[in-house]
Amino acid sequence: MTMQNRLAQALGFAILAAVLDQLSKWLVLNFVMVPPRVIEIIPFLNLRLGFNYGASFGLFQDTLEAWPGLLAAFKLVAAFGLLAWAVKSPRASQRIGLGLIAGGALGNAQDRWRQGVVTDFIDLYWGAWHWPTFNGADIAISAGVGLMLWAALPSSATCPVERQVETSGEPNR
Repeated sequence: MTMQNRLAQALGFAILAAVLDQLSKWLVLNFVMVPPRVIEIIPFLNLRLGFNYGASFGLFQDTLEAWPGLLAAFKLVAAFGLLAWAVKSPRASQRIGLGLIAGGALGNAQDRWRQGVVTDFIDLYWGAWHWPTFNGADIAISAGVGLMLWAALPSSATCPVERQVETSGEPNR
């Protein structure tokens, strides 16, 4: 597979993740949560509007609330670094995983640039215990990390997706 094809694959998943994230946030902010309320979907899943001023799980809120552009810029640089890594990866699962992580980072970075805060709206819970509210970008990042972990397993190299023959005739490794 050529470098351009590798970039297209990773970038395609990054763009898909970022667009779906931004579309879901737009729908929630402009239609679903007008007015803001809790909407029960199933007994352990609600839609609940929240805003994250910090990093993951609200870490460093006090510092980052005053500097939203700093974290957005960091995420932008990280996304480009992930895409550069993806271009060098010979494995489809790694390229897709890196693309999803980059797309999630870009989706949350766009929130920070546009509104200074990340919009969250998915509330998973069990009884009185609630996981920190999250969004589509967080799902893409988690799925990408999962794919990267799966790709690191020795047995994943025997998966049919990874055994596909590249255009050069060389199998993926």
